[in-house]
This record gives sequence, structure tokens and C-alpha cells, in this order.
Amino acid sequence: MSTVQEASSVSSLFGASATAASRTSTEETEDRFLALLVAQMKNQDPLNPLDNAEVTSQMAQLSTVQGIEDMNDTLLSLAASMGVNQMAQAANLIGHGVLVPGDSISPAQYEDVMGFELSRPADQVTVDIFDASGNVVRRLNLGPREEGVNVLAWDGLTNDGITAPAGDYRFSINAIQGGQPVDSTALHLGMVNSVSQNSQGVQLNLAGSENVSYADIRQIF
Repeated sequence: MSTVQEASSVSSLFGASATAASRTSTEETEDRFLALLVAQMKNQDPLNPLDNAEVTSQMAQLSTVQGIEDMNDTLLSLAASMGVNQMAQAANLIGHGVLVPGDSISPAQYEDVMGFELSRPADQVTVDIFDASGNVVRRLNLGPREEGVNVLAWDGLTNDGITAPAGDYRFSINAIQGGQPVDSTALHLGMVNSVSQNSQGVQLNLAGSENVSYADIRQIF
């Protein structure tokens, strides 16, 4: 709860500062324009006075600039509001597992769940799991799989049926449709420890010092 409140306060401060700065810029532009217009009128040649059409055109340009700055203020306010909402949603993920792009996996742990995302259906999908030395310790023949996110779990056994020793492992996806490869993205499971926000948006800070974007989430557990 405190994380959401702090994020809201910070975003509100940034939003207020941006709006105040924009208003100051608009007011300064108006002041300069009016001062210049008054100076032109005071010093105009009586025999060649200012053209009304020209004055009207200048005022129309100023109005356009004001309109653009007002629109920028609105967009900044909307972006700040969206950032706060997304931060609140992300804070609710603390303590949950999320499936995000990545190919690491650890046997006999929470992270033994893994997945992949297919760009289209596949006739045959094979998952190879490698140890730290790059040796294949387990091959999983999954058969046909649908387009989108697919989830599976490794039981921690090798191809020989023995329990794989503790350590860091990686996996790769090989998907085929009609003899042609299907684009795939490996997904691994991570525990959300905290959330933060930077110039790239809301970030999830996962166990193991891994940081991913909120937009990278494929599935929540």
C-alpha cells in the first residue's frame, strides 16, 4: 500500500512541476508578444500603419502555440495518471510469479516452471534443457502446440531418469510447422520482489537481481 502511495505522490509532484513550467512558458510568450505588439503600435509610421491582417495573423499564431502547449499539458497529465495506475497494478504483483522472456531455469525449485510463446501453431515442439557446460541433459517432446503462450514444468530429471544436480540451467525451443520453423520466444518464471519506475516505465524487480518491464509479462501465477 505504501509503495502505491509513494508512487502516486511522486508522480503528482512531477505532473504538477511539468504543468507549472509549461504555464510559465506560455505566460512569458504572451508577455513578449504583447510587449512587441505595443512597441510596434507606438513606433509605427503614421503614413504606413500596421496592417490589421498581419496583426490578426500574428495573434492567430500565438493562439496556435498556446493550443499546442495546452495539449502538451493534457498529455503530460494523462501520462502521469497512466503511470500511477500501472504502478498500482504492478505493486499487486509483489510476491507473485510472472512469466517473462528468458531462458534460465532451476530444477526442483519454484522456477522449474517455464514456457514459450509461438507466433503461430506448430506441429511439433521440442524443448532442450542444457547444463552450465552446454550439454543437453533433458529433451522434452511436446508434440503439437497452439499459437501464443504455452506453459510447462520440468520435473528435474535428466534423459537418464536421474535427478539433475542443483545449478543453473537454460533451455531452448524448437518449433516446426509443415517442415518450416516457427518463431518462438523462451519464457521463464521469476518472483516479483518489488517494483520501481524509471524513464522506461514501470519495472519489475525479480529475485536474482533481474529487472524486466511491466510490458514483458506474459502470464501471472
